[in-house]
Amino acid sequence: KVLSLMDALKKMTLLPAQRLESISPQLINKGRIRVGADADITMFDPDRIIDKANYANGGNVPSEGVVYVMVGGVFVVKDRRVLEGVFPGKAILSRTE
Repeated sequence: KVLSLMDALKKMTLLPAQRLESISPQLINKGRIRVGADADITMFDPDRIIDKANYANGGNVPSEGVVYVMVGGVFVVKDRRVLEGVFPGKAILSRTE
């Protein structure tokens, strides 16, 4: 409870995208919800969200409280279930690559 929910979300989404836009133009459409953005969206229950991944379990355990995740407008988590075989993400490249 150190940050408000909106401040925490901004620090995890918009601010990193803005910081890296100069080296990767793809980030101009990240961290924002607007027409033309990449539609990478996570819907979660703020009262239940908790990270369950750690080194002991290989980091491959989904967080609790996540209801939906869309990457590029495609569901990868739907109704709290990780969808198998769905990989719509794209690599983010720097200007030098």
